[in-house]
Amino acid sequence: MGIFQEFKTFAMRGNVIDLAVGVVIGGAFGKIVTSLVDQIIMPPIGALTGGVDFSEMKWVLKPADNSNPAHKVAEIAIQYGAFINTVIQFVIIAFAIFMVVKAINKLNRPEAAAPAAVPADVVVLTEIRDLLKEQGAANK
Repeated sequence: MGIFQEFKTFAMRGNVIDLAVGVVIGGAFGKIVTSLVDQIIMPPIGALTGGVDFSEMKWVLKPADNSNPAHKVAEIAIQYGAFINTVIQFVIIAFAIFMVVKAINKLNRPEAAAPAAVPADVVVLTEIRDLLKEQGAANK
C-alpha cells in the first residue's frame, strides 16, 4: 500500500473529519464570542467604569519615538487591557460550552427505568407466604 493510500485512509477516518468540523465551528464560535464581548459586554462595563476602554489599557515600557523619520522606534507596552478582554472571552466561552454539554448530557440521559414487573410465580409464592403467616398467627 502506497503512502498516498495510507494518508487517504488516515485523513478519511471519522475522528479526523469530526476534529476538522469541530475546529471550524470552534473558530466561528470564537468570533461570535469576541463580538459579544467587544461590542455588547464591554461597552456597558466601560460606561460603568467611567468610559474606560479595556482594550486600550496598557503599561508603556518605552514610548514611541517618531522624531527622526529615518529611524522610527515603535512603542513597547504591556497591553493588560487586551488580556482582560481575553480572560472575559474565555469565561464566556467556557460557560457557553458548559451549558451546551449540560444540555447534551440531559438529552442523552437514559429515561428512568420503570420497575420491572414481578414474575407471576413470585406473586403466587408471596401470597402463599402471607396466607401461611396469617394461619400461624391465628393458631397461636
